[in-house]
Amino acid sequence: MRSVRWWPPIRLAALFSAGVLLAAPAHPTASAAGVDLSVPGRANATASIAADDRTVAVAWGASLPSGATDVFLATSTDGGRTFGAPVRVNDVDGDARLNGEQPPRVVLHRRDVTVVWTTKGAAGTKLLQARSTDGGRTFAKSAAIPGGDAAGNRGWENATADGSGRVFAVWLDHREMADPAMAASHHEHHDGAKPDGVAMAQKSKLYIASLDGAAAPRAVTGGVCYCCKTAITAADGAIYAAWRHVFPGNIRDIAFTLSRDGGRTFAAPIRVSEDKWVLEGCPDDGPAMAVDAQHRIHIVWPTLVSEQGAETTALFYATSADGKAFSARQRIPTRGMPHHPQIAISAAGTPVVAWDEAENGGRTAAISRVATGTASAPRFAREVLGDGAVYPVVAFAGDAAIAAWTSGKGAASTIHVEVRR
Repeated sequence: MRSVRWWPPIRLAALFSAGVLLAAPAHPTASAAGVDLSVPGRANATASIAADDRTVAVAWGASLPSGATDVFLATSTDGGRTFGAPVRVNDVDGDARLNGEQPPRVVLHRRDVTVVWTTKGAAGTKLLQARSTDGGRTFAKSAAIPGGDAAGNRGWENATADGSGRVFAVWLDHREMADPAMAASHHEHHDGAKPDGVAMAQKSKLYIASLDGAAAPRAVTGGVCYCCKTAITAADGAIYAAWRHVFPGNIRDIAFTLSRDGGRTFAAPIRVSEDKWVLEGCPDDGPAMAVDAQHRIHIVWPTLVSEQGAETTALFYATSADGKAFSARQRIPTRGMPHHPQIAISAAGTPVVAWDEAENGGRTAAISRVATGTASAPRFAREVLGDGAVYPVVAFAGDAAIAAWTSGKGAASTIHVEVRR
């Protein structure tokens, strides 16, 4: 499988005015099978989800036929069964740059809602944030994330909140490629004149910062794969991050680091698994991560495998008790070619993985509960979420898994949300 997307994959367009309800808000459509969130006359896609107790927030992009895209958010206070009308998050019309690996990221801490997204800047792309203190009914004016407005491109961001509500963001940053000569050289690589090497990847950095500036923006490492999504989570003062790294030999495997001092310093990155995916390009498909109440780290990711003489992708799962080494990878049963994994963990410690898979020309969203134990390998129970569905995301509200995904195409598309027990 050699189909890849070259740098830069940022596309789509536009954003609107922060904190304002739609002029003609679309009230979510409820059914026995869940809730559909949408903005009329727009293509609705690129969802992210967060939950805190029984409050659930879903953010997504809604694109006009012209391509102009705005960020919207809808919230639920009954565990994802019903939602209020969508609220526009951004305050500049038509400036969002979103795609499946770069959705608007939503973080929820009690009644505080923070949304992070990518927009076009004067000298590349930049990261914006907007915050609501009233449960997502209104948003303050958007502002740049600290360190997220330098020259050059950045994105593939993710965000999380620690126990105090402080929000941290992680992203891929290419400010060292902002020089025109460097950019020309990089595009030459991706045009096939030269292989994309490890030396060039060193100029692609993993950046982390707290949105309030308490943990100053800093580059944790270079050598990150150019356009695969990042993962970040926080627990008991520790910050955990995962991403796809370019190891010697152009190997695109998953890496991990953690900070135990609130994001001020990070451990040396380690490799999650020796997958040895050699690729002169970017898979545009990164890891997802969650941490349970026992501080065990759970990571899922896609990688290349060879089966019956043919190459395809597969999903894998691994855990770590200390962040210093991970268990041997375990394959998650899927159909067709799986992509875009997400993971969440219930209060009882049950992981749930969501992904989409391509088979026979169609796409299906699926979910799998993971039964873990110290005496046996994890067991996976796959369920279909929906046919014609892509980019599912998942969170837990109480003991119920809340899944959301893009359903349909064009102006008929919606963000479908279901409660899965």
